[in-house]
Amino acid sequence: MKHYHPQKDDTGQFVGIKCPSQPSSLDAWHHTGQVATVTPGSPMPKSIGQIDILSWTEYPSEPAGWERLVKDHEFEEPPFSADGKRPASGAVVIEADGRIWVVSPSNQFGGYTHTFPKGTLVPKEGLSMRANAVKEVYEETGLRIELTGFLCDASRSMSTTRYYLARRLGGNPADMGWESQAVHLVPKARLADYLTNPYDIPLLKALL
Repeated sequence: MKHYHPQKDDTGQFVGIKCPSQPSSLDAWHHTGQVATVTPGSPMPKSIGQIDILSWTEYPSEPAGWERLVKDHEFEEPPFSADGKRPASGAVVIEADGRIWVVSPSNQFGGYTHTFPKGTLVPKEGLSMRANAVKEVYEETGLRIELTGFLCDASRSMSTTRYYLARRLGGNPADMGWESQAVHLVPKARLADYLTNPYDIPLLKALL
């Protein structure tokens, strides 16, 4: 039986998942040394740490709304250069218990088994790097986040990506969009087991 992601893609079509991921037990979300995994629509605990797991139903529907979410983020970052590639941005979301949120792109898109949420800037949207990062994290993980600082710029196959550090404010990872077939909460000591694509090595070094 073919498995489909419950969320439709940008063309309104359902995406077939060739090798579906499997969710972990609910207990794993409460043990800081364990990897916890959620798949689209699978059960989640009521909270992780002191923050409830609740779907973000009032996320912005236009660029101005995403920009309002980042206008009060007060931290410095260096000038950005895409070096002739497409500009992109994303975030490394660190949980209060020290674990880090990681996504599994649907059908290992782009050659990534696991990676951090990110996306290229769409010219017609006109989003800033910061607003685009918050939007992409929501679309790929279902999480509502707050950016807390600059991490690094990474040259990837088709883009140069600016990564920010972030913390979770809310949301529900079971609401992940079609681009992700699983979302994981990974202990920092296990990140190297998950981030195996060479383009993610600079991020590992920056974090560790």
